[in-house]
Amino acid sequence: MQLLNDSAFVGTEDVERDESLAKVEIALLSVIFVGAALLNTALLSILWRQRKQVSRMRIFVFHLCLADLVVAFFQVCPQLMWDITDRFVGPDLMCRLVKYLQVLGMFSSTYMIVVMTVDRYQAVCNPMVKFQRKHTRLNIPVCVAWGVSLLFSLPQVFIFSQVEVTPGVFDCWAKFTQPWGLKSYITWTTFVIFVLPVITVLVCQVRICRAIQINLYQKTQQQGSLGLSSRACGVANMSKARIRTLKMTVVIVVAYIVCWAPFFTVQLWSAWDSHAPKETATFTILMLLASLNSCANPCIYLLFSSQLPKRLVMLLCQRQPDGKDTPHEETTLVSTLYMSFKNDLK
Repeated sequence: MQLLNDSAFVGTEDVERDESLAKVEIALLSVIFVGAALLNTALLSILWRQRKQVSRMRIFVFHLCLADLVVAFFQVCPQLMWDITDRFVGPDLMCRLVKYLQVLGMFSSTYMIVVMTVDRYQAVCNPMVKFQRKHTRLNIPVCVAWGVSLLFSLPQVFIFSQVEVTPGVFDCWAKFTQPWGLKSYITWTTFVIFVLPVITVLVCQVRICRAIQINLYQKTQQQGSLGLSSRACGVANMSKARIRTLKMTVVIVVAYIVCWAPFFTVQLWSAWDSHAPKETATFTILMLLASLNSCANPCIYLLFSSQLPKRLVMLLCQRQPDGKDTPHEETTLVSTLYMSFKNDLK
């Protein structure tokens, strides 16, 4: 999605487009759309088939897939059609709806990662609180993420509309109060979609790493004083499983930062520097590649799944796995920290 582009989110003057660059945009958007749609649909199918084996992490990943599908079908796909036709084709109501859904995809995908990371933080740093949560509260973080996304996307409906860019030619553009309107809009969007979420997840990850470091140190000291035993080896193995579980969240966060940091950097540069080269291929490609995050998320989850080959084969063959899935690492994570906490109280 492009916030600043001659035919996308923000327009101030009609510019003749570069046909060669337009072909590159169409090709990239086509690849991103197909990849995001297929990967997230496949993962969503796998999770739906295993819906009886419910866990908090699977719920978060399920809704992250839904958010990424919103990005694919309501952000990337409309932009692809827009680039093909050069002008937005549709009435004013459609223009406002498309703008709303495009930003909704960005918000929902971002804040699903935030609540997932905060949940991991609670599981590691406050295991007793997590252990006592009731099943009825299972979806509250997910509801918060969707609620914030739906609410924060509303300004799009009032900012964008069908505008006559040249006599008899209409496009879906935004009109801002000069000279601060565009700068305020881009800065606010960057803050709520990128800066604030990144700060939140980084703080959580640092505290998670610190908690794991302390926990592993205490386990090492206990094993040294009591000698190696089967129980001690079991604790060590559970610690490795716990770390592997958290690695997935870390990689998802890193992928988000890598994909979206260039995008928002370009947006801020374009908004605050009137001499910024807005129509260059570098600017355009950097903005388009941000949507690759929706392709990366399902790949990361499947990569960290121990049964990736079998699950994909069973999905393609339309059959269920013969054996039972191994318990989700989240159970190991919570129960290990909970038992450790109980032992410390004795």
